[in-house]
Amino acid sequence: MSSQWGQLFRISTWGESHGGGVGVVIDGCPPRLPLTAEDIQLDLDRRRPGQSDIVTPRKELDRCEILSGVFNGLTLGSPISIMVRNEDARPEAYSEMAGKYRPSHADYTYDAKYGIRNWQGGGRSSARETIGRVAAAAVARKVLAALAPGLEVIAWVDSVQHLQASVNPDTVTSADVESNIVRTADPNAVGPMTDLIRQIRSDGNSVGGTVACVIRNCPPGLGEPVFDRLEADLAKAMLSLPATKGFEIGSGFAGTLLTGREHNDAFRMHDGRVRTTSNRSGGVQGGISNGEPITFKVAFKPVATIMSEQDTVTALPHEDTTLKGRGRHDPCVLPRAVPMVEAMSLLVLTDHLLRHRAQCP
Repeated sequence: MSSQWGQLFRISTWGESHGGGVGVVIDGCPPRLPLTAEDIQLDLDRRRPGQSDIVTPRKELDRCEILSGVFNGLTLGSPISIMVRNEDARPEAYSEMAGKYRPSHADYTYDAKYGIRNWQGGGRSSARETIGRVAAAAVARKVLAALAPGLEVIAWVDSVQHLQASVNPDTVTSADVESNIVRTADPNAVGPMTDLIRQIRSDGNSVGGTVACVIRNCPPGLGEPVFDRLEADLAKAMLSLPATKGFEIGSGFAGTLLTGREHNDAFRMHDGRVRTTSNRSGGVQGGISNGEPITFKVAFKPVATIMSEQDTVTALPHEDTTLKGRGRHDPCVLPRAVPMVEAMSLLVLTDHLLRHRAQCP
């Protein structure tokens, strides 16, 4: 089971949703970078459950422990191990799922592949696995601050079902995003989006949407021209997140409606730098960053667990039956997905930056 990401900045996440805990081991972090548990906790607090009435009520403080790789507040260059203990696990809420597959979950596919599964909250397929990614990204942020100062990664909720936010990626700030429980950066969209999610929750249903992200002040030259194209690694990183169903960068699918004359980003010199007069490429050309803002969107499906009876089949022997969702679940993953999208962006950028410096010093 592949639980690793990256080449030079490499992480390995571990743990199950209702086991003793979850965490990550980070290898390849440069030495002598300042790092404390508090630095990591800032991002984990944005990801954790129970933040508001529009996310899962599971009460987890998600307090992290640094077990190795840091001494006197500085990274050692050796593997960094970070652990978060599960404190509010309630596996009994999933007892019926031991013998029935939850529709649109990984229950059946895990059984089909491995012949065994952890039915308590989905085990490794639970979004709780992303704690390790977010913790590792907090370390990656330290690396980027040292090697690429000024680089920013900001994600926000771009849409909830049919409700579309209007956000300028050139000026959006983290403070804008964190100013509301939906984590959208459009003040006019906060009320309608919040009301929609609350209504969906009261109906025992779920809803999806999109998260947008901008990477500003990324140096040109990151990425490889063939298999490890920067946008390809970003796409794989985003689609490895639970509940994701789509990825587009720059003009995305809308770009297919334009001609080449309309779509091309013209080059001009500005303040001694090569710049583009438009950014339909989304900051990446030929698989390599060009120094312009990198802009992309990630589509998240409605949460699979809903509080209504659905058709399904039993685990062996396979027979038709029904199942009604139980337990504590998000009616919409988007507000908690924002720090996850940022985390995977930080991990991709850090790995490619270190690879670029190693190949092209």
